[in-house]
Amino acid sequence: MKIAVVGTGYVGLVTGTCFADTGNDVICVDIDADKVKRMQNGEVPIYEPYLDTVFERNIKQERLTFTTDLASAIEDAKIIFLALPTPPGEDGSADLSYVLGVAEDLGKLIKDYKVIVDKSTVPVGTAELVTAKVAENATVDFDVVSNPEFLREGFAVEDFMKPDRVVIGTSSERAAKIMQDLYKPFVRQGNPLIVMDEKSAELTKYAANSFLATKITFMNEIANFCEKVGADVDMVRAGIGTDTRIGKRFLFPGIGYGGSCFPKDVQALAKSGRQYGYDFQILDSVLQVNDKQKLTLIEKLKKHYGDLAGKRFGLWGLAFKPDTDDIREAPALYMIDALVDAGAQVVAFDPEAMENVKRLVGAKIEFRENMYDAIDGADALLIATEWSVFRNPDFSKMDGLLKEKVIFDGRNLFEGDKMKDLGYHYESIGRNTVTQS
Repeated sequence: MKIAVVGTGYVGLVTGTCFADTGNDVICVDIDADKVKRMQNGEVPIYEPYLDTVFERNIKQERLTFTTDLASAIEDAKIIFLALPTPPGEDGSADLSYVLGVAEDLGKLIKDYKVIVDKSTVPVGTAELVTAKVAENATVDFDVVSNPEFLREGFAVEDFMKPDRVVIGTSSERAAKIMQDLYKPFVRQGNPLIVMDEKSAELTKYAANSFLATKITFMNEIANFCEKVGADVDMVRAGIGTDTRIGKRFLFPGIGYGGSCFPKDVQALAKSGRQYGYDFQILDSVLQVNDKQKLTLIEKLKKHYGDLAGKRFGLWGLAFKPDTDDIREAPALYMIDALVDAGAQVVAFDPEAMENVKRLVGAKIEFRENMYDAIDGADALLIATEWSVFRNPDFSKMDGLLKEKVIFDGRNLFEGDKMKDLGYHYESIGRNTVTQS
């Protein structure tokens, strides 16, 4: 099948690459000529485990190509995926200008029947808006389908190749059949391919991400309460996670969620509710609690040290989660701003995200190419991302680098008993503070 993917961001690039890997001819379109040239030369512009292998294989086999020319890309394509950014506006609503702009262009360009697929995360009713925008200029038949993505950064290739489910939103039997044929190779093990109406498909993505964000936030509140009463959030998590109605996933407390999806999607759903006269009170609370949670380590630091001016902190982790270089809404960024504003020095290390943070903050903080160099001469170590490399560090080496044996762990990587035996002052989330003996 011939496919065009408009937009080569995180979703578009993974989508195009994975479809090419099942034998389809895929053309990816982007307005950034330099980015297109780099991809044509085999360079993957984002960090995502295993994507480079699939990417290189399909470029070599000439199933995956790149262009800046929308007209040539869609000419022979049966399906056109719109994988365009929908950034939040100041009021939290999703900005559809990129999606609708391309939809207008497509109306002028299509010369035969096309299936136009909203792959971007979009509010309820967007398929109708796209249909109307294409129809302003189109002289041929077309269908607009909602096909939300459910990709986890760090696991995107696996999630696309072996999806828990595929959601197809369309009222057209013709479009539904084409989309089912396209996705058959990905659901051979029997995972559901669910066809529903467009509005339900659009809401499914927002509902899923908002529920997961709510689950994370609830556990963070439980963790905060554990600290007040002397309970251990790890024990509570084990106690409720074995309940099959609740499940074990997304119950790990920390310093809040970030990334490109959860913050944006919760805001957008809350805004959509207000537009339709419905107040998502629970989502408003999730947003407020998560914003506060991102600075919970800062509050612990102030309680421990008082004045932070002149203190030097080593920061491990900048990405919003491990196995990605994505720093969008990362708690580490909020921590950096608060620490610098308080007069502290920050020296950071992250396996993949440092270049992105350097472009954002410049010389506001220092960076090191080695995790241990980041804590050399530091008053304390702060942990903001749960990269695997941080889980079993050389504590004897750390002892000789830190001014004092002090760790503030925003991801609960270490066990309190071990930290006590090692003589550390150790503070984490939802667990008792370990003090130096």
